Amino acid sequence: MSFFERLELRARKIDSLICVGLDPHPEDLASLTPEAVRVFCLRLIEATADLAVAFKPNSAFFEAYGPEGISVLKQVIKAVPEDIPVILDAKRADIASTAEAYAHSAFDVLGAHAVTVNPYLGYDAIEPFLGNPDKAVFLLCKTSNPGAADLQDLSIAGKEYGSTVHYLYERVAILGQKWNTRDNLGLVVGANQPESLARVRALVPDLWILAPGIGRQGGDLSIALHAGLRTDGFGLLIPVSRAISRADNPRKAVSQLNDEINRYRSIEKEKKIVSSQTTHSFTTLADELLKTGCVKFGQYILKSGLVSPIYIDLRRIISNPHLLFQVAEAYLPLLNQLSFDRLVALPYAALPIATAICLQGGWPMLYPRKEVKSYGTRAEIEGEFHPGERVVVIDDLTSTGGSKFEAIEKLITAGLQVSDVVVLIDRQSGASEALSDVGIRLHSVFTLSQLLDHWEQTQKVTPEQITSVRNFLKNES
Repeated sequence: MSFFERLELRARKIDSLICVGLDPHPEDLASLTPEAVRVFCLRLIEATADLAVAFKPNSAFFEAYGPEGISVLKQVIKAVPEDIPVILDAKRADIASTAEAYAHSAFDVLGAHAVTVNPYLGYDAIEPFLGNPDKAVFLLCKTSNPGAADLQDLSIAGKEYGSTVHYLYERVAILGQKWNTRDNLGLVVGANQPESLARVRALVPDLWILAPGIGRQGGDLSIALHAGLRTDGFGLLIPVSRAISRADNPRKAVSQLNDEINRYRSIEKEKKIVSSQTTHSFTTLADELLKTGCVKFGQYILKSGLVSPIYIDLRRIISNPHLLFQVAEAYLPLLNQLSFDRLVALPYAALPIATAICLQGGWPMLYPRKEVKSYGTRAEIEGEFHPGERVVVIDDLTSTGGSKFEAIEKLITAGLQVSDVVVLIDRQSGASEALSDVGIRLHSVFTLSQLLDHWEQTQKVTPEQITSVRNFLKNES
């Protein structure tokens, strides 16, 4: 599991974006001794470990105490629970041979999982930190300090960089994307630089961004979240130090801040939903699913034996070529945000859908067989592929996610990497959480709630039917 797969698994598991900074400022210590530094940090770790996505010790505050301070830094990193990543804020960089020593110090000696690195010396100074996919780099891109503009805002506009790149920090972002071949490189962009944060996010829609600058440096939380969140509500790490360490109750401070962040995340998600729902393609496709009987209201016995007031039958899509084209087209914006080598269709409903997607997007396709052939190649997976390739699983519908795991296990056994599942409709019956628990992200064109909201607003379905389905979903969960 790469560093960022681990980080994202942690973020989704506890539904948080907060990175707790371990910055033992002299004025916050009981005495100016290494032991006081150790006690300060261990107190914060113990108080906030269940709410922190990551911890970020700043090496300068430890190095100030000489060899004993470095020893304390090592002890502090070791004290962090194993499932929580540690980002060493050291801003290292040098010529390749020296960078190797820095990487060895940060990862092997001190035990950090990631380190902040200065890109000014170029790729050969970054490469030694990227060799192990379990370890990661956060590349300084647009920093939060006042003097950042002196160099990072230098104009480099011109044909060489394309029409979308105007500043040096944008060039750094693009290079970071290029260098991220092992899924172990993120960027540092100040939360108090919202315009820059938005420009970077547009250039690198998938990378994780460490965004310091909230609080004392003047960053506005809601503006930063609007500018820097990925479309799935993740991808932005908010480091907070003094606002937590100087609080009377550090755990309560983290909890309150996390609640505030999640409120903003929810608002941003709703904005994106509303925006997508106002488009012609959304309304047309949603109404076509209803019109063609792919979604029906009534009384239906499910596989589980429950009687449901709604039934989703997406296999009917294949009888309407125009609808099949529309459905495939609706997957493309989600897939264009992901990094992968091939698509995998799950038999049987997703086979025609994925085929239509590949015809539009130009991607190669595989599919795992439900029954292994007893003759010929006896293949479990049909199609050409190479172990180590990253694939995205395509399905029509997801409820609990259980049907996906058998196929995913076959893919992993064959040496393929699976990080994402994309479906047309998420029935919201626990699949997202179940997949997230094993490090897999679920993306959907629609959630069932979005469809219900649309049909309710446009009066395509009676209020009684909508209420019945909502109550059923609520009781089902």
